[in-house]
Amino acid sequence: MPLSEKTTAVILGSILGDGSLRIHKGYRHARFSFRHSERQSEYFYWKVEQLQEIAAEKSVFRQQADGYGTAPKLRFQSRALEALTELYRLTHKKDCLRIRRTWLNRMTPLSLAVWWFDDGSLIANGRRGVICTDGFDEESVKILARYLDVVWGITVHVGTVGKKRDGKQDRYWRLWFRSTEELKKFLRLILPYTPVPSMLPKILLLYNDRTLQQRWISEVAKLSGFSTAVIETALREKRKKWKRYRE
Repeated sequence: MPLSEKTTAVILGSILGDGSLRIHKGYRHARFSFRHSERQSEYFYWKVEQLQEIAAEKSVFRQQADGYGTAPKLRFQSRALEALTELYRLTHKKDCLRIRRTWLNRMTPLSLAVWWFDDGSLIANGRRGVICTDGFDEESVKILARYLDVVWGITVHVGTVGKKRDGKQDRYWRLWFRSTEELKKFLRLILPYTPVPSMLPKILLLYNDRTLQQRWISEVAKLSGFSTAVIETALREKRKKWKRYRE
């Protein structure tokens, strides 16, 4: 039985972020899994709700902290299904995720939203953005940039960031929104799919100008469906963390 459009959209967005498709040893078919810190439990359980058609009775479980953080994790693992194997074969080659337009073209605004809420961040005084694509090579990130440009008309820049790990400097490729207008174009696509209030800080641009700030609040309320009161509460909390915007 084929997967629903919603489930496919969530999976495709998530494998670019915090999710993975894998055929485990001894199994014929693939499973989909993802995990988040317990601090993101609201978002985690929203995803779980979207994926009920592939869930098992004990799909959700808790993992202790590992080397990638100090907080315990919440993990979801689906049933092993033929439909997931088909998606795995479309997106993987030799057991590795391959970025290709053949499957990127099946992504929807919901896919983009999951990708952003997994790995996107607002930076540069709250009016620029970046998607962390650290697990992909330069060519793969360039394919993603071309996809956003050709399919959605959004211009992003491919650039590097350095990280020191195990005593040596590594270089990673990321997608950068250097223009507030291009960032807004992207956010307007995903705003109707903003999943939970705790994810609002990821789409709340910050302005010192009260008129500009109110315009963005109104736009977020209209497109996301969250009330102005909920949005303003999230905005106040966010401003406390950004020195330039503290009142």
